[in-house]
Amino acid sequence: TKEPIRVYHKKYGWLRTNITSESEGQILNYANTIARRVGREITTLSPLLDAHLVTGDRVNATLAPISTKGNTITIRKFARDPWTVTDFIQNKTVSSEVLALIWLVIQYEMNMIISGGTGSGKTSFLNICMPFIPPNHRIISIEDTRELQLPKFLYWCPLTTREPNPEGKGEVTMLDLLVNSLRMRPDRIIMGEIRKQREAEVLFEAMHTGHSVYSTLHADTCAQTINRLVNPPISIPESMLDSVHLNVVMFRDRRRGIRRVFEIGEFIPNPTTVRELTFRPSILYRWDPRTDSIKASTEDIALYEKIGAHTGLSVDEVRGEIEMKKKILEWLVKNNVRQVEEVGKVMNRYYVDTETVIDVVNNDQSPKELLE
Repeated sequence: TKEPIRVYHKKYGWLRTNITSESEGQILNYANTIARRVGREITTLSPLLDAHLVTGDRVNATLAPISTKGNTITIRKFARDPWTVTDFIQNKTVSSEVLALIWLVIQYEMNMIISGGTGSGKTSFLNICMPFIPPNHRIISIEDTRELQLPKFLYWCPLTTREPNPEGKGEVTMLDLLVNSLRMRPDRIIMGEIRKQREAEVLFEAMHTGHSVYSTLHADTCAQTINRLVNPPISIPESMLDSVHLNVVMFRDRRRGIRRVFEIGEFIPNPTTVRELTFRPSILYRWDPRTDSIKASTEDIALYEKIGAHTGLSVDEVRGEIEMKKKILEWLVKNNVRQVEEVGKVMNRYYVDTETVIDVVNNDQSPKELLE
């Protein structure tokens, strides 16, 4: 009660308000009310609460004397109007060329891991890429808190974990949901975050058995992503990394209040390996802080050959397809097609009637043709 309520602003950070709580008892009452509504409890015996509201927002509460300055409540609100590819290109978070490459990766059912630090935008980036999935594929998402918001045209089954009740029963973990999802005939699996060894083993096994998998991980570079995956606490065999086709690394500049795609990389087998297969990162694109732009780092992209091996496309044809997708994305930005359902309709139309979408884009026609 001695501290004013603070609000977090995405550009300016934590801001003080002129609002204060009347008493410690009032904060405790709020915490108790929230806990009861979601079937939980917070007491001096169990003074920590981490709960999901029915609105989808997340609440954390702590009671004194655990929190030495008094009772606390932290509410993390999730966006009601989710970001889309149009927003990310307009905000310079990512370039249309990089998104066109990611679109190709998702279209051809390849696996992707999005890395980054806390608050760097990993889940937001994962969310904007999901409309690239074809409409006739079944998507199973697994999260601690439901943050993903996908277009209605997608066949999507979201699953969320559950905390145990006061008696310690009824818990549903990420691993439980992951194992169960493999029995749900999924085409695509989205996992909120890789944290534990067993979760990672099941996830990578899903990749090897023909499922397309997208997940996030705490790591600041492509090289660090490899180190995090093969060392404790995750510790998967390094040979399993060949199933990851693309690694996107997000970066948050707290000083300037911006989020950027920092690196795009592949995991390439190390030619010096004799007995055990090891991998090194091959950086395809990297963000240049001086120009605030993403620049290509190499023309030698192994991903093109992998796509060609499954589709019969030549490297030049793959590059041509990326150019066409880049043109469609820039058309979305030019016409400010930014609502998640609008972007979803365009993507759906692309998979159903590709020639019409290409004609509309090439002739620079109004998006009404595709949004009706």
